[in-house]
Amino acid sequence: VKRLSPIAYVKYQYRYITHHKLNLKNPVRYTEKLQYLRLFVDPKDPEVIRCAGRVSVRDYVKEKGFEDALIPSLGVYDHFEDIPFDTLPSAFVLKCSHASGFNEIVKDKSQFHLEESKAKFAKWLSTDYGKKTMEPHYSKIKPQILIENYIGTPRDLPVEYKIHVFNGTARNLYVVTGRGKDIRYTQYYIDWTPFDGSQFNGWLKSDTPLEKPKNFPDLVRMAEKLASPFPFVRVDLYDVNGKIYFGEMTFTPAKGTLIFDDDKTDFEQGEWLDISKYLKP
Repeated sequence: VKRLSPIAYVKYQYRYITHHKLNLKNPVRYTEKLQYLRLFVDPKDPEVIRCAGRVSVRDYVKEKGFEDALIPSLGVYDHFEDIPFDTLPSAFVLKCSHASGFNEIVKDKSQFHLEESKAKFAKWLSTDYGKKTMEPHYSKIKPQILIENYIGTPRDLPVEYKIHVFNGTARNLYVVTGRGKDIRYTQYYIDWTPFDGSQFNGWLKSDTPLEKPKNFPDLVRMAEKLASPFPFVRVDLYDVNGKIYFGEMTFTPAKGTLIFDDDKTDFEQGEWLDISKYLKP
């Protein structure tokens, strides 16, 4: 079905996961508009493709004036066998350029299983992620391995701020804490008031309120500037002891197949996203 009719597949997938019929002629829900962008807009936009790539987005971030926020790169490689592991520091992160989630975090190189990682990356590099997930913009990204410094502590990964920007304006975010241990996803409006209804897919929020970082206005400004050319994108940023680091840009979070704790928030967020200029007459 993916091959013969991508639109039919996405409609079926959307209904199967969300239990809502997908309206592509007059999308109203946030998730419906994400499907429209997923199918008809993002795959045709060279800047979306560039910014979705873990390697190519680095040039975009530089052009926007945020080179200092890039996590230092330790190299980009087309093949796992080309990586000089002997020269790498004791902690680092391996990322595939053309996919979401094809990553490996190495906190201690002495515990690194080279052959297991080699097999894993061989599979990942040969996977057409865009075809697999029906997010076609990923298919146009060259598969490579990016190696970056590890910016967490020996015990903990850094807190991540995933800021959702609609037509250039940051509206909401979720904060990822406890990754690798007891992961939590806590939703807020951009003014840091709770947005509990937008918890999705059964993910749990933090048991206690989270403290807003002191440089939060800078995080928001950076997200908005990076997102300014696009109708929607989620900009992922880190705050490490007051230092902002760029993570990635995601145009179709969870493929747009989100099940919200409160269905009303799907319509609320849909009102924030104007895709009228992209709709086919």
